Amino acid sequence: MHEIEPYYRWRDDYIAAEDELSPFYGTEYNEFEFDKQIYNFLLHPQWDNFGSSTLYLKILYADYNRGYTIIELIGEWNDAIYNDIMLLKREVIDIMVNAGISKFIMIGENVLNFHASDDCYYEEWFQDIEDGWIAGINFREHVLDEFKSSNIDYFINFGGALNHVSWRNQKPLQVYKAVEEQMTKRLY
Repeated sequence: MHEIEPYYRWRDDYIAAEDELSPFYGTEYNEFEFDKQIYNFLLHPQWDNFGSSTLYLKILYADYNRGYTIIELIGEWNDAIYNDIMLLKREVIDIMVNAGISKFIMIGENVLNFHASDDCYYEEWFQDIEDGWIAGINFREHVLDEFKSSNIDYFINFGGALNHVSWRNQKPLQVYKAVEEQMTKRLY
């Protein structure tokens, strides 16, 4: 896992550590040693810790004028033991919502497992973004099954065309437009 870097090709467009509105503003990364891990697996030092011991993320892009963000995730999403959704909601999402973000694109291809608890924080997140949406793209099938069996898919849109978004070869606005098109089809 230590070789999996957060996506870096958009760094010319956006760096969360340099964004005064980002929850990770001013973060300095250790370039010489691995200082993060999930269980016994080391992580690349560029991933951001928001308090979870099993789930890390990277805000790849935020556009406050259009009100969207693209966040890449890695690890095990564990609400049952570590209450990851509460930490994500309080330490990242609330700050971004207060800064004007209402559309969230969550990239989940490196999320290896999901363990559910209740859906209160998902519901709160959903209610906080009244005119927005939350889209999960490229999550693994067994993770999607867990989200669905826990009714999390009521709050976060998954599957279908969202599970096949080719995002690495596009710019952030193109990814946003592709996801927004899918969301518009689903919501209206």
